[in-house]
Amino acid sequence: MSLDHYYLLGRSGLRVSRLSLGTMNFGTGGFHAAYGKTEDEARPIFRRYLEAGGNFIDTADFYTAGESETILGNLVAEAKVRDKVVLTTKFTNSVAPGDPNAGGNGRKHMIRAVEASLRRLRTDYLDLFLLHTWDRITPVEEVMRTFDDLTTAGKIRYAGLSDVPSWYAARAQTYAEAHALAPVVSLQLPYSLIDRTIEQEHVTMGQTLGLGITAWSPLGGGFLTGKYRPADRGLAGEGRLGDAGQAGPAWTDRDWRLLAALESVAGELGVTMAQAALNWVATQPGIASAIVGASSASQLDANLGALDFELPAELRARLDEAGTVPPASVYRMFTPGYQSWLVNPGVKVGDKPAGYAPPVRNWAPENSD
Repeated sequence: MSLDHYYLLGRSGLRVSRLSLGTMNFGTGGFHAAYGKTEDEARPIFRRYLEAGGNFIDTADFYTAGESETILGNLVAEAKVRDKVVLTTKFTNSVAPGDPNAGGNGRKHMIRAVEASLRRLRTDYLDLFLLHTWDRITPVEEVMRTFDDLTTAGKIRYAGLSDVPSWYAARAQTYAEAHALAPVVSLQLPYSLIDRTIEQEHVTMGQTLGLGITAWSPLGGGFLTGKYRPADRGLAGEGRLGDAGQAGPAWTDRDWRLLAALESVAGELGVTMAQAALNWVATQPGIASAIVGASSASQLDANLGALDFELPAELRARLDEAGTVPPASVYRMFTPGYQSWLVNPGVKVGDKPAGYAPPVRNWAPENSD
């Protein structure tokens, strides 16, 4: 499962690496300035990813106030690899505060965003153009028709979505299919052992409708690296989550038990906790690629080591068990346990074949209301 083994992205012919290079920290401006890298600091990270065989690179017009795209464009041109890489960028966030049409997902901003990203990235086309997040306003029909126009014009090769409700993605794809428009092939969402929310709907939806999921924050913001430990104010450790004891998520006993299980599994495999966590994400059903960032080439090398081993079934089951959250409310009714107990009592009904939606574990009728 090395980085130079490529996989189809969703229901498309686009071949991508199992780990994608995230470049949110390329640049020192804007929202991500606190941990950003200059072009000279980003260059060895970018080059190491290419040397390892990686081809899937992710950025956004919002990252470091546009510097990420500018630096990435320079590095791609310098290495002369434009046609070899799958260049992905995203739009939605405002690039001009005070201008109501300089953000969101309307046609005016989509076209403006494409043109601006093309200039910064020093290219005449984008391999993958993603809606960054649902703006709750723009009709999905407008988004899909604009994606189709941009594809026809040769500005983008493929379209995708990021951080949207599953119903929105399903509506977008079915509308495209019904009107013979360019489909969406990718769905970018947060996914890790510590955050498995998308398993409730998004994963199955993506598999059914042909959207390959790319997982961002596969290390849970750094929590799954093992560098944080419990403390009076939540956690302690060197990194963004532990800086000055800053307030963050309410870490639970379940989270720390998961971390202990991950540490145990990694120890048995002789790998780091981060590598075990990344391997788990990258090999989950429906996941096309996991997005990894790095502050140095050596840290990237360590992350790429997540593809150098196979996670045995029994150890995967241990991680699944530790990270499982029983489904809430109506979602309980869609589990295999519930189906066999109430819908098909006394009838043996198996799960779908491997490669489809993962079964929901650790739930039984006696635990229901």
